[in-house]
Amino acid sequence: MRARRGAARPTIIDMAGRPSRGAGRLIIATLAALALSGSAVAAPQASPARRPATAKALPSKAAKKPARKASKAAKPVAIPAESAPAMPRSENAERMIAWVAASRDNGKLPYAVIDKPAATLYLFAANGDFLGETPVLLGVGLGDDSTPGVGAKNLDDIGPAERTTPAGRFVTKFGRAFGRQRVLWVDYANAVAMHVVTSLHKNEHRVERLLSPSPEDNRISFGCINVGARFYNGKLRPQFEKRGGIVYITPDVKPLDEVFPRVRLLPYLAAADAATGSGAAR
Repeated sequence: MRARRGAARPTIIDMAGRPSRGAGRLIIATLAALALSGSAVAAPQASPARRPATAKALPSKAAKKPARKASKAAKPVAIPAESAPAMPRSENAERMIAWVAASRDNGKLPYAVIDKPAATLYLFAANGDFLGETPVLLGVGLGDDSTPGVGAKNLDDIGPAERTTPAGRFVTKFGRAFGRQRVLWVDYANAVAMHVVTSLHKNEHRVERLLSPSPEDNRISFGCINVGARFYNGKLRPQFEKRGGIVYITPDVKPLDEVFPRVRLLPYLAAADAATGSGAAR
């Protein structure tokens, strides 16, 4: 009877390549179920419909990553104390920088030019490369000479007029000061040093003075040169640490040629450099 049922429907069995009786019955039952159920026929088409949903999920996760990075970049960054606006160089500073470069007065040592009217320090490597500039705090008293014997006085005994930063050329080296503090000695005999900005009294507002756009409030020290910590430790100290260096301090009151007589030779040095340069070009 089963053979008859299988023979009565030769077309269905022939489509399957004439399998065994058991397999033929299974194929017949499957095809019949598919024919009776419309939803079962549409089921294979449902999986492609899900793929777009999965594909959309991937870009959405990737889109979140740039948003996270943007939120991190939006965090505020602390401004260092020595990021005050750069002051224009005075004429004296321009002449000093040009003269040192032309005369090579620094020899093989790094050097700094301190522009007292602008309260700014300009740092140079031994070969003359410019390394940066920073505001500085200077002595509260206007003047270009240290009072005789001021280096032996206690701080409380030094009057305002004696608290000057002297002008001139100084060979500097690192050494110890009171309290075991390591400083760059500019004029050891008169106790003039260069060091990180410090404040004996909070009402002096020394850091705020460094940040101010005007050099007029940068006169507050007893004569020492105060420098912002980041510039001092990151640029100046690495240059002067091993062998020291030269510090040129421009005057407040005196003419530059009186403090640095050889600066008068700058035009001749410039002309000699130009002639040498043109000769080398030939």
